[in-house]
Amino acid sequence: MSSPAKPVYTTSNGAPVNEPYSAQRAGFHGPLLLQDFHHIDLLAHFDRERIPERVVHAKAAGAHGYFQVTHDLSDITSQSLFQGVGKKVRITARFSTVGGESGSADTARDPRGFAIKLRTEEGNWDWVFNNTPIFFIRDPAKFAHFIHTQKRNPQTHLKDPDAFWDYLGQNPESIHQMMILFSDRGTPDGFYQEHGYSGHTFKWCKADGSFVYVQVTCRADGGFKTLDDATATRLSGENPDYGTQQMFEAIEAGNFPSWTVYIQTMTPAQAEQFRYNILDLTKVWPHKEFPLRPIGKMVLNENPQNYFAEIEQVAFSPSHLVPYIEPSADPVLQSRLFSYPDTHRHRLGANYQQLPVNAPIVPVANFQRDGPMAFVNQGNRPNYQCSFQPLTYAGRPGHMDASVNDRERDAKHENFINGAWRYLSVISELDFEQPRELWSRVWNDQERETYVKNVSGHFKNVKSAEVKARQLSVWAAVDQGLSDRIADAVGHPHVAPLKCISAAEVLNFRHNIGAGSNQ
Repeated sequence: MSSPAKPVYTTSNGAPVNEPYSAQRAGFHGPLLLQDFHHIDLLAHFDRERIPERVVHAKAAGAHGYFQVTHDLSDITSQSLFQGVGKKVRITARFSTVGGESGSADTARDPRGFAIKLRTEEGNWDWVFNNTPIFFIRDPAKFAHFIHTQKRNPQTHLKDPDAFWDYLGQNPESIHQMMILFSDRGTPDGFYQEHGYSGHTFKWCKADGSFVYVQVTCRADGGFKTLDDATATRLSGENPDYGTQQMFEAIEAGNFPSWTVYIQTMTPAQAEQFRYNILDLTKVWPHKEFPLRPIGKMVLNENPQNYFAEIEQVAFSPSHLVPYIEPSADPVLQSRLFSYPDTHRHRLGANYQQLPVNAPIVPVANFQRDGPMAFVNQGNRPNYQCSFQPLTYAGRPGHMDASVNDRERDAKHENFINGAWRYLSVISELDFEQPRELWSRVWNDQERETYVKNVSGHFKNVKSAEVKARQLSVWAAVDQGLSDRIADAVGHPHVAPLKCISAAEVLNFRHNIGAGSNQ
């Protein structure tokens, strides 16, 4: 909010105060007076200045800017933002580590959150991404417990390598993410010299009921830059806020970070023939099969004036969508659709969407009313579906009774989401193909040596022999030589690969259950 050049100091109710550093007393040496609202209100507010920090993604930097469409996408979606070239929307971005507390180091070995709020003419659209294209798990029932193992031991209050690796070894689908995390890519050089990935699959739809599956990629125009383990460790002690400072100073100097935004698309027919389940968050879509298609440019050109108001209180959720953009049946995504807004209601209150940084640029009209800190109460509009003062519903006036045309339209959408009912924790040979490709063909000898050094430096702290053996068997399933090198580095005997079902069994199962398995 703008302020006068020389504002008058006041109480919270606007009354001017002659001397802010004073308190009313009963005489020169008397006790303080309860009637002194200014002093009592100051202390009471001070006692309540901190809101709960995020359980994950607590440490972050952020800024404002814009997203501009560079390519027409009317062939795949009816979302108005992409009907033509040149449309620009204001954005707020927040970049974070995942596991650390709000005072932790920006250079920690950790995935990075990469969240963007696009303020469109049809509501706010949030991109809640990471800096890696895949994640540790594909079963949402595992998420809360996974985060527990990345936090502090309940007795010692220390980070616990045994818990860290015990969980990962018991859930080997995490190996693809772990391969990336313990490469130098696990320590990006700051927050803005990194790429962003949706990870999840979404559906971009057209008015005729057709859709394509979509994954989004944001590529840093300045290139993806990383820190080696020694540099990241040194910076965590010398300047824990390295990434935050780096981005703030770059924007202040006019060196605006920018990204080119791409999508990968897949038709439902292609999804049925794809080797991997497209709802599996531990897998990528190969660029050779599904090439990157440019859609826009994202630029950050404005630092926040008040970090708390504009970055700490910004509330992202993958459920903040706009017309013709829908979630897929990815079970982890479906779980996040609830979890993110639920967190915001806890941290910020039921009316978190009314805070200036979260408020859409379009008028809000619905039946939500009251609650803590409600200051957009929609006047005298009825708070129910009213026949004498009706709202319109997505272009349909008056009431919500579906017409025949509406039902026919909805019938075309009936296959958009089929339940993710498969058993998510079955481990097969398919889970190791892409990590094996990363190890054996994508990385060179230096990158392989760096990975072994980085991961063994952390893995050597595990005390449990069972945990070590299990995790080594996961590496052995990727490549026996990889596992043996890590075992040698930590002084552990070599182990055999993890046993899992064959790729043929998985593909045969998917064939037998029929069409719709990927959707």
